Amino acid sequence: MTKTVAIIGAGIVGVSTALWLLRDGHKVLIVDREGPASGTSYGNAGVLASYSIVPVTGPGLIRKAPGMLFDRDQPLFLRWPYLPRLAPWLVKYLSHANAADTKRIAEALNGIVGDSLADHQALASGTRAERFIVPSDYLFAYRDRAHYEGDAFSWSIRRDHGMVWDEVEDVAGYDPSLADDIGFVARCPNHGRIIDPGGYVKALAEEAEALGARMVKAEVEDIAHENGAVTGLRAGGETITCDAVVIATGVWSGPLCAKLGLKVPLESERGYHIEFWEPSVMPKAPTMIASGKFVLTPMDGRLRAAGVVEFGGLKAPPSRAPFEMLRCQVKSALPGLTCAREEEWMGHRPAPPDSIPVIGEIPSAAGVFTGFGHHHIGLTGGPKTGRLLAQLIGGKKPNLDLRAYDPARFAG
Repeated sequence: MTKTVAIIGAGIVGVSTALWLLRDGHKVLIVDREGPASGTSYGNAGVLASYSIVPVTGPGLIRKAPGMLFDRDQPLFLRWPYLPRLAPWLVKYLSHANAADTKRIAEALNGIVGDSLADHQALASGTRAERFIVPSDYLFAYRDRAHYEGDAFSWSIRRDHGMVWDEVEDVAGYDPSLADDIGFVARCPNHGRIIDPGGYVKALAEEAEALGARMVKAEVEDIAHENGAVTGLRAGGETITCDAVVIATGVWSGPLCAKLGLKVPLESERGYHIEFWEPSVMPKAPTMIASGKFVLTPMDGRLRAAGVVEFGGLKAPPSRAPFEMLRCQVKSALPGLTCAREEEWMGHRPAPPDSIPVIGEIPSAAGVFTGFGHHHIGLTGGPKTGRLLAQLIGGKKPNLDLRAYDPARFAG
């Protein structure tokens, strides 16, 4: 049965969902207040990071976090006036900082990102977006073997999920661009990078339009539902009739869900990037600098350094300290780096307190589906999330147990 589906949000999740629905023969319209790839789908690290299944809330975070907040060389920042508003979410978030929950969360994340490169290649196959996908290794760079072994718990989780990697101690021989004080690298194969995340998502959106999707640039005001089932939505003063709705607006998804009785405690993990255009040196592959928890990604014409976690809500402007920390860490990791110019960006990662994306049908509103809450792995997991949603909307049974992602965990 052909359905008319309204997708709210034109980031990687929304556009991926649209493409899979269109390929299944459904009618699609995409509603976004700014257009494709205007938020986190533009500013992410650009890595298809299949091995990034270990959440921030690992064992020991509660003990480490206070010291990190007062150390300007650490990648954790807080706008202190925001703390009273953050506190209820933060208590829930930190309650998962233990070994059992870390393993449970990693299991769920692996289901969404474990085959990311293949998922992206399948999504972009035969489209102009294909050229943006570059298969590559993914490196985790440490000071030395002891520093790497300090992350033994995280690596044991990856091993338990069948992940393999090479231990490289001749770092200078493998990648001479990296600093001499980087003495150990874990080289993870079968990853990928996107050489222009914004261009990539826009190309996918253009493909969706070519297949018949209607793009509407407007703010969604409400979702109409009668007798527990969706009937349409209100956007830009227009009433749009549809059979199903997908909420894929990242950190801005909470208010729409709340109108339908789903109260997701959602916070912004404010992320930062600096782009170095026409760089004099370029790392061999996307490289996670473990000491600073940021990623160096080779892109088209520039090097992007992305990372940092700052809590400060949606309204405050970018802070200077995260940029300064990131710039200092980049120069330390790539001491020979010079460039023609630099560009800065700050955006909002959607963070539910349990670090697991919210994917599925809202219990109180049949036909309304969610696809948000991916924290740091939105680009990585976007195509798989979109395919799962398309299957659910089309009445197909996905080949993945979706209970961990069920929106019902936030109902009531």
